Amino acid sequence: MSEKDLEQFGVDAQQTDDAAAAAPADEATTEAIGEAIAEINGEADAAQAEAKDADALEVGVIKPIQTGKAESKRALKKAEKKKAKEMKNIYHVSNWQIIKNYRNYNAQERKHYKYIFRRRITDKVWPVFRFLILFGLGFVILYPMLYMLSTAIRPQAEMTDPSVMWIPKEVTFNNFVVVWQAMDFPKVLLQTVLINVVCSMIQVVTCGITGYGFARFKFKGQGLLFGLVILQIIVPVQIILIPLYMQFRFFDIFGIIKLFTGNAVNLVSTPMALYLQAFFCNGIRAGLFILIFRQFFRGLPKELEDAAYLDGCGPFMTFIRVMVPNAKTSFLTVFIFSIVWYWNDSYVTGMFFNDPYTIAMEIDKLGTTVMKFLTGEVNGMASDYLVYIEAGCLMSLLPILIMYIILQKQFIEGVERSGLAN
Repeated sequence: MSEKDLEQFGVDAQQTDDAAAAAPADEATTEAIGEAIAEINGEADAAQAEAKDADALEVGVIKPIQTGKAESKRALKKAEKKKAKEMKNIYHVSNWQIIKNYRNYNAQERKHYKYIFRRRITDKVWPVFRFLILFGLGFVILYPMLYMLSTAIRPQAEMTDPSVMWIPKEVTFNNFVVVWQAMDFPKVLLQTVLINVVCSMIQVVTCGITGYGFARFKFKGQGLLFGLVILQIIVPVQIILIPLYMQFRFFDIFGIIKLFTGNAVNLVSTPMALYLQAFFCNGIRAGLFILIFRQFFRGLPKELEDAAYLDGCGPFMTFIRVMVPNAKTSFLTVFIFSIVWYWNDSYVTGMFFNDPYTIAMEIDKLGTTVMKFLTGEVNGMASDYLVYIEAGCLMSLLPILIMYIILQKQFIEGVERSGLAN
C-alpha cells in the first residue's frame, strides 16, 4: 500500500470516528424534543379536560336552577288559576240563580243583576247575530258574482236546460271570444281609459285645489259657494243634465265664439264635453271629492303652512310642496273613486255620446250587439243570449279588479286618513 493510500485511509477512519461520536448526541437531542412535545400535548389535554368539566359543572348547576324557576312559575300560575276558580265559585251567580232569586232582591240588587243578566245575554247573542248579518251581506254581494261566473262559462244551449242550476255540464270560454270580437273590446277599452283617466286626473287636481281653498282661506261668499258644493252632492244629476246638454251642444263662451265664427261649437259626441265638466269641478261626484279634500286639509296642522310661508313660499307653492305630499293618500283615494264611477257610468256619458263609446255603454246594448254580430240582424234578444252579457260584464270588471288589487293597501290607508271609514 502506498503512502497516499495510507493517508486516504486515515482520513476516512477519522470521519467514521467523528460520525460515530456525533450519533449519540443527535439521538439525545431528538429524545429531548419528543419529551417536550409530549409534555405540551399533555398539558393541552389536561386544560381541555378541565374546560369540559367546568362546562359540565356549569350546565349541571344552571340547568337545574332554570328548571326549578320554570316549575315554580307553572306552579304559581296553577295556584292563581285555582284561586280564581274558587273565587268565581264563591261570588259567581248564574243566570238561573238570578231568575230564581230575582223577587228576593232589593232595588239596588235588582238593578245590578239585571245589568249582569243583560250583558251575558248580549255576549251570547251578538256573535250569532253578527254572523248572520255578515253572512247575509256576503250572500247579497257574492250571489250576483257567482251567478255571473256560472252563466258566463256555460254553453248557450244550457241556459234552457232545467237540470243545470249552478254548475254547468260543460265549461266553455267561447262566450268571451264572441264578446271580444262583437264589442271590438281593445278599441272600446282604449276609449274608456282615455275618458276615465283624463277626467279623473283633471278632477283630482281641480277638486283638490278647491277643497284646499275652502279649508284654509276665508273670503266673501265662502258659505254660499260651499252650499253649492253640498247641493251638488244632494241634487240628482238628472235635474241639470238637459241644461248641460244644451250648453255643450251649442257651446259658446259669452258669445265670443259665435262672434268670430258665426256659429256655436258642437261638443256633443266628443270627450271634450266630459273634460270641461271635470275641469270646472262639475264632473261625476265632484262635490263629494271637494268635501273629502276639505275635511282632510282641515285636519293638517296649520304650522306646516306657517313654516312654508316663513321660507318664502306663496299659497300656491305651499299647496304644491307641502300639502300635496302630505295628502297623497287622499289624492289616490279620490282618483280611484273617480275612475270607478266614470267606468261604471252610462247615464251621463250616454247623454253626450250617440253611439256606444265606453264599456258601460257597450254593456247596456251588448245583447243586440252580439245578436247583430252573430246573425247580422236584430229581431229581439233571446234569453239564452244572457251568457254573452254575463261574459261581457266579467270582462268589464277585470281592469277595475286588477287596479284595486294593485292599489289596495294605499286605498285603504287613504280611506282611513280621509275620515271616510268613520
